[in-house]
Amino acid sequence: MMMTNKYTTQEEKYEYISKQHGGYYRHHFTDHAYLYNLYFPPKPLFSHLKANINNLVLNYPMAQNALAELVGKIINQPPERIVVGNGGAEIIKILSGSLAKKLIIPVPSFNEYANAAPEGRVVEFPLDFPSFQLDVDKFADEAIKVGADMAVVVTPNNPTSLLVPKADLIRLSEKLKPSKCMLIIDESFLDFADDNEQISLEKEITKYPNMAILKSMSKAYGICGLRIGYLLTNNANLAASVRNGVHIWNINGFAEEFLRILPKYRQEFKNSCEVVKADRDVFYKKLCTIEGMKVFKPDANYIYCRLPVEALSGPEVTKRLFIKYNIYIKHNAGKTQPDADRYIRIASRTNEENAILIDALKDVMYLIK
Repeated sequence: MMMTNKYTTQEEKYEYISKQHGGYYRHHFTDHAYLYNLYFPPKPLFSHLKANINNLVLNYPMAQNALAELVGKIINQPPERIVVGNGGAEIIKILSGSLAKKLIIPVPSFNEYANAAPEGRVVEFPLDFPSFQLDVDKFADEAIKVGADMAVVVTPNNPTSLLVPKADLIRLSEKLKPSKCMLIIDESFLDFADDNEQISLEKEITKYPNMAILKSMSKAYGICGLRIGYLLTNNANLAASVRNGVHIWNINGFAEEFLRILPKYRQEFKNSCEVVKADRDVFYKKLCTIEGMKVFKPDANYIYCRLPVEALSGPEVTKRLFIKYNIYIKHNAGKTQPDADRYIRIASRTNEENAILIDALKDVMYLIK
């Protein structure tokens, strides 16, 4: 049901929605802002959860060790290397908020790493502009110079949707090792990249004692409401410290059951990611036809764009798109980067919805039509 007591006009609705962090489905608009897989989970998985709802609601869920075993079966890793979080955000809060004395992160990036940290403990390292590529050698040098004990790299990056090459990440880890700087690699969107199993460092985690991989399962598995994420590391001290930061029942029964039955749906999951990638690739080609728009070739399920010079600002385009067409995207005005208000990030949805968005975007981008 629409929460009519919160707003009476579409403009008021936009102002309300733009301050929220979820619950979008309650407000009936097309969400090209949040980044998740529209084609997973499959219906039989939902049917299973419905059939077991009594037990899932009435009983305590399992605690950390058993949850780590469930995730371990999914990613083929021993449970002692795994910490399961209430979404990736819970683990980020522990890493940034409690463990890191000084954290360095390339920007623009996912804001939560910086937001979760106490004041004065974050160093922002600007990505090369205007390519938004990460120079890992300069990044390592800066991390060592400022005395960072934790470095974070999101790959593919959010909002740019650009991958950091695996060889670069390995070199970064080696360069940081002598200064005892832990490298956190956020692979939350890697399932949407080509050859993702070869690009991921999960299988090689034992080679790099100063590396940890963080993954929010919400995005790739389309389960934002279940709140599941995990940290994978061969560093026993880091694993123990993060484990100490989560409370005894941090994952609810529905999330636990999802992890338990997920291995049955491996092929359906892989197929769903292929459909997401196919839709995204069509979307990318269509966005590239907009005159004057710079469109970055995406490695994830969202696309980063610089608006044409003559177009309105990102915040204005975002607002107009919502008010006129009830479509919500993300502008970049809150990110740390040059010309931030000229950039927008658009989540790929179905081909039909993506086509509607492009027509709407063309209509609202300019002051005079």
